[in-house]
Amino acid sequence: MLPFTVLAEGSAGLARRAPYAGDSEALCFEAQLARFARDALIEEARLTPKPALVDARGSGAHNDLDLATMLRSAHALEPTFEALARASRGAAPGTALRTDLARIGRAGEAAMMRATQGSNAHRGAIWIVGLLVAGAAIVHTPQGSDSAWAHAAYICETAAQIARYDDLLAQPVQSNGERVRQRYNVGGARSEAQEGFPHVVRTGLPALHAARAQGRDEAHARVDALLAIMASLDDTCVLHRAGLAGREAAQAGAQRVRDAGGVATQAGRAAFDALERALLALNASPGGAADLLAATLFIDKLVQHRMGGRTVSWNN
Repeated sequence: MLPFTVLAEGSAGLARRAPYAGDSEALCFEAQLARFARDALIEEARLTPKPALVDARGSGAHNDLDLATMLRSAHALEPTFEALARASRGAAPGTALRTDLARIGRAGEAAMMRATQGSNAHRGAIWIVGLLVAGAAIVHTPQGSDSAWAHAAYICETAAQIARYDDLLAQPVQSNGERVRQRYNVGGARSEAQEGFPHVVRTGLPALHAARAQGRDEAHARVDALLAIMASLDDTCVLHRAGLAGREAAQAGAQRVRDAGGVATQAGRAAFDALERALLALNASPGGAADLLAATLFIDKLVQHRMGGRTVSWNN
């Protein structure tokens, strides 16, 4: 059994950077945002163990994804994130920007599919993290003294404004997510974005920082943040694979881990193992929660970078 880890890159040669490597200051702002987004996807993928998700142990509930595929996808998307940032900087939320970003996102999805040989590793993350990259590019300001929560909320609300506009070039499609939204009357990734990313700014980030404040190591803190998201998210990936039974297993199981004190405790680890067994039995994988954890890590990087090494205040 692997311990909870934020794995460093090994022989694959895709070195995992510290979140704020010194050379990042030399990058142009758009490239820096893209690197933060790429690293957030890599760190989410490498976080081990995660319940029924791809990690260093294996493929979880997936039969078409593994860690190497997730890493190829993350690296393939870095130019897309940079293009999203470049298109957004100096722009304002509106239909024109929304349509331009969607065009870039579709090209990014094609690049992802080429890198993964046809597997959908990060379609949801292109939308979720890509919008946050755009929001961060629009609201870019020098290092400041406002609270971490205020800065994160500002980025998320700006991204939400973009998401509320229509993509004029969108073609009618009946995706798995759309079918799930209609069948179960849930919001999905679109509503999450349009409502200001509540599972990032109100759930994931506070849980991440609370675990750190309690002295948890980084891997435990990140898994606790994932579980906090899972406990309240109507995850369309879970609903698509396992219906309402899957949603109940994911939400209730994640909450049991939290009630047991989180994954750093013996009782919490036992509850985590039970959660994973239940999800695997249902072939359910909380991919929506994983995308939102990556978004949480992306915003966390931006906030810490902006605070310039000062203690992060997580008060609204």
